[in-house]
Amino acid sequence: MASPMIETARENLLEVSNLKKYFPIKGGMMRRTVATVRAVDGVSFHVRRGETLGLVGESGCGKTTTGRTVLRLEQATAGEVFFEGKDVLKASGRQMKALRRDMQIVFQDPYASLDPRITVGESVAEGLVIHGIGTPKDRQERVREVLAKVGLHASQVNRFPHEFSGGQRQRIGIARALIMEPKLIVCDEPVSALDVSIQSQVLNLLKRLQREFGLTYLFIAHNLSVVEHISDRVGVMYLGKLVELASRENLFRERLHPYTKALISAIPNPDPTARRDRIVLQGDVPSPINPPTGCRFHPRCWIARDVCKEQEPAFEEQRKGHWVACHFAGEFS
Repeated sequence: MASPMIETARENLLEVSNLKKYFPIKGGMMRRTVATVRAVDGVSFHVRRGETLGLVGESGCGKTTTGRTVLRLEQATAGEVFFEGKDVLKASGRQMKALRRDMQIVFQDPYASLDPRITVGESVAEGLVIHGIGTPKDRQERVREVLAKVGLHASQVNRFPHEFSGGQRQRIGIARALIMEPKLIVCDEPVSALDVSIQSQVLNLLKRLQREFGLTYLFIAHNLSVVEHISDRVGVMYLGKLVELASRENLFRERLHPYTKALISAIPNPDPTARRDRIVLQGDVPSPINPPTGCRFHPRCWIARDVCKEQEPAFEEQRKGHWVACHFAGEFS
């Protein structure tokens, strides 16, 4: 019988360990590196087959850079990324091309992610052409099938992006990812640029496609209500680091990190009679160029003590499946 550790490893489609992505800042006449932006600074997590892992946090926390680095759209500074046991960061060009068939992305901006000079049909079929999949006739048929899956009509294949609404364009972006029959899709804030009335339609579409095709999502967002609706587990990022990771139910029932508590307190409540103590964080998010010592959240934390300023908390499992980086996890009112 296999050990629990081996069984867990087999369940994981994606494994990320101590991932770092630093951006150099050049200055002076010689264009030397004068500072470094620590966009992602030691992030570790895994994504199980068929689940949705949500990554949330304020703008600039590094969640989008994490997703792009996992797919090697950005070159990692350090760390490891394994997809089905294959080392993504060390893969050769040919190996990476093969991996990209199974790892796709849906971008945030449905207007900027589509080439305005080519038709929707050509845009959706682009991946098939690059990988040499099928004949031109097969590709046309496959494009029509996929467009139908995302709620668009086959007659729209010869239209250009400017002829579609924002919601329709995002459906086209989903079709571009789906046509490669991937196993993992990184959804980089796929509904943040859409009207609220359209957001629920796209989210429900993503959930239906996940059930139908057995997809796995890394879902990046800053809206906790959206993440709560679609995710199985949720990771909370702050200034390039994961500060809490748990199942959706556990995170929204018992948040152990004060930053998570503050984020959840800001979620609007549709019930006008319900009372909620809103936590307003003081100060601005520190610069990732020169992050605070110790716990990066301590300048804005209302329970911070001396140890928080001096010692960085370890990212540890405080409850079963509930990870948190805080010296005083859960010790707040």
